[in-house]
Amino acid sequence: MDYLFLVIGLALLLLGAEFLVDSSVAIAKRAQISSFIIGLTIVGMGTSAPELFVSLSSALSGHGDVAMGNIVGSNICNIFLILGVSATITPFAIQNDIVKRDIPFGIFAALLLFVLANDSRIFNSAESGLSRIEGIVFLVLFFAYMAFTITKSLKNRSKEEEEEAESKLSGKPLPLLILIAIASLAGLIGGGNLFLSSAENLARAWGVSEAVIAITIVAIGTSLPELITSIIASLKNNSELALGNVIGSNTFNILLILGTASTVHPFSIQGIRIEDFAVMIFATLCTLGVAFSFRKYFFTRGEGIFFLVCYVGYTAYLVVR
Repeated sequence: MDYLFLVIGLALLLLGAEFLVDSSVAIAKRAQISSFIIGLTIVGMGTSAPELFVSLSSALSGHGDVAMGNIVGSNICNIFLILGVSATITPFAIQNDIVKRDIPFGIFAALLLFVLANDSRIFNSAESGLSRIEGIVFLVLFFAYMAFTITKSLKNRSKEEEEEAESKLSGKPLPLLILIAIASLAGLIGGGNLFLSSAENLARAWGVSEAVIAITIVAIGTSLPELITSIIASLKNNSELALGNVIGSNTFNILLILGTASTVHPFSIQGIRIEDFAVMIFATLCTLGVAFSFRKYFFTRGEGIFFLVCYVGYTAYLVVR
């Protein structure tokens, strides 16, 4: 039954995220909010909602390893698997702003998470994990980054072609859109809890630690929306969108999701090892490396294959571990 509940929970997460995005976009367009703001905020939050609810529910239930492992594993999956698949299907150019602003900030966020989550090993403090103060620091950094990004993008908006956010629910009555948004949110919460509990039961049945399950199964499951979207974008020759989405999603995961989870309920970690954080940092650094290796500001197919090999190798290491 746990396998069935795992699938049902994942389905609720995916459907909930999809309908939350569509209903939110439709509501926002009714309020005449710009498509850029919709894409950067509402759509971004919707696609990262599975990670948010899994990590938040894990922290509240005292499973810090799952909360942290979900984010560490999702970030590794986003870079090595999703970008690897995207570049392997269709190599693409890397935007200048992403290289100069978003990638360096993503590296900073990953390094900050490593230091704060492993303070017991680095500074000989009581235990590893995230405190409420550290969570608040993450949230402040996130909203400052968002404010800076939105302000800068709005200034450059007149120079760029406006791209309207689309929603399958456009034109539906406003009361129906609100009901769909509420139902989607309920589906996300229920799916996150169901997915989490079944993953924990499977971890115990397999004799595998919660940390490894979180970094692999849970992380891949909550990253499926981004993976599917990136594959479709690559098949439509829009692979350049994948890099910006992944970098933004990873920063979102660390600063907003872990910031929210630890602010609501501080948690400790035991099963997430130094090498797991090291792989996440290495993956983040690789996004900068591909911008300057082989073809400058270009993600080649060979680099995409290298990313996939890294992901397979890391997953194999976790299974053996």
